[in-house]
Amino acid sequence: MTAKTIIKDQWRLMQKANDADQNDLVVGKDLLDTLLANRERAAGLAANMIGVNKRVIAFYAGPLAIVMYNPEIVAKSGSYQTEEGCLSLVGTRPTTRYETIVVKYQDQNFERKTQEFTGFIAEVIQHEIDHCQGILI
Repeated sequence: MTAKTIIKDQWRLMQKANDADQNDLVVGKDLLDTLLANRERAAGLAANMIGVNKRVIAFYAGPLAIVMYNPEIVAKSGSYQTEEGCLSLVGTRPTTRYETIVVKYQDQNFERKTQEFTGFIAEVIQHEIDHCQGILI
């Protein structure tokens, strides 16, 4: 297992991530390892949180850990206000999220997928995609 250190430097975290390609499969593995190592504290991670400025996220969907390459929210509905924390930041902060989202992404085989997510999993994905955009809560 190659768990990485979580980046706390807000300037680095606010840089917009570059598209991932097949050379970044190792980034997905590192994210999964780091997510597993932080299972008690994290529901998801973005590559910039481990110091890699690529559009790669990992999150739990129930017991399964999933990696998405180049995720993009293409539809959203049911906005609500919530408070979120982040391993890269101290404390919690208010933010707006959506109950239902549709995400286009590439899987570990770099096949294009489109999938709908709801509830807490949707919230986590939105948080991690924000990281890819350089947006902090």
